[in-house]
Amino acid sequence: MPDIIIVEDNKEIGNLLCDFLRKENYTVSLAETGRKALDLYAKYGAKLMVLDIMLPGEIDGFTVCSRIREDSNTHILIASAKTDKESKLKGLDLGADDYIEKPYDIDILLAKIRGIFRRKFSQEEITEGDLRLNCATKTLTRGDGKIDVTTKEFDLLKLLIENKGVTLKKAYIFSTIWGSDSDSEMQTLTVHIKWLREKIEKDPKNPSHILTVWGVGYRFE
Repeated sequence: MPDIIIVEDNKEIGNLLCDFLRKENYTVSLAETGRKALDLYAKYGAKLMVLDIMLPGEIDGFTVCSRIREDSNTHILIASAKTDKESKLKGLDLGADDYIEKPYDIDILLAKIRGIFRRKFSQEEITEGDLRLNCATKTLTRGDGKIDVTTKEFDLLKLLIENKGVTLKKAYIFSTIWGSDSDSEMQTLTVHIKWLREKIEKDPKNPSHILTVWGVGYRFE
């Protein structure tokens, strides 16, 4: 999974921003159209999307934002020359987390991105009910007792909890945890969900936390 997808039709701006971000050790992908952005996201996912609004083709940035929000809480930062109040409100109403005007100061944008990653992805511990996930050691505990989980089980549970209340598509989960070029089969995801339920659910056959959304994927409640 790349850290960031830059959605920008101006190649010079897009490549410049990618260069700056890579120097700060982020993994970055660049999409010049809304269609490519959605294809990249469906295949690889991303922790953050820096999204232009005015894009060539039939899919603009508002549409990209709306579709990403259908099944993910990936952080969306709109960077657009559309500075009117209506555009800003529309972007935020569609689920964008922030809106920055073009032309922007590159140092300000980088500071915003660093802040996003510091707040959202540097947590050493995640607490959900009586479950505690230690992200540094990749260990799971309930109360004072440790629950033995594999690295993949831990990463899967963490992904589901970070997207609590959002139905994640099977393909997105699989590509995020195992990688789009993995030799594993999609059935691997089903098996890991079963194992996780056996470890954290009171009644694994009638789960109350890891729910199946038939024909789509899974949701954590």
